[in-house]
Amino acid sequence: MPVREITGLEELHSLIGQEVNVGDWIEVSQERINMFAEATGDHQWIHVDQDRARTESPYGTTIAHGFLTLSLLSYLMKQTVRVRIPAKMGINYGLNKVRFPSPVPSGARIRARATLQSVEDIPDGLQLVWSVLVEREGGDKPCCVAEWLLRQYN
Repeated sequence: MPVREITGLEELHSLIGQEVNVGDWIEVSQERINMFAEATGDHQWIHVDQDRARTESPYGTTIAHGFLTLSLLSYLMKQTVRVRIPAKMGINYGLNKVRFPSPVPSGARIRARATLQSVEDIPDGLQLVWSVLVEREGGDKPCCVAEWLLRQYN
């Protein structure tokens, strides 16, 4: 699905409360999981030991770290929505809520569904609150649900 580009404040405000777009699928490979384990020092066997996960895990395979899925929000959203309103900079302001209702098995494909919850004026800019649902291809429930705050400064 093509990236949804939002080019004006009026358009942005008109999208509050709506699902704005659904992104393209990306694969969460074992290589990506291993690299995340290296970067974070989290080498729990359920993520990196494919042989043990095959026999001992309830999933029958390794699974991505929840924080790996969360860290992919920036990439997933960039593939889903771009706000092209003039600003000096944009920052990740944080998260209000995050949940991981289901696992992401190695090799699974995930994508984002982005709903704009609110747009608020702040000193020298805007704060956008996005509800981001990360779904797994073929999954029956989302693998990550997050309320994400982004700020754009003039």
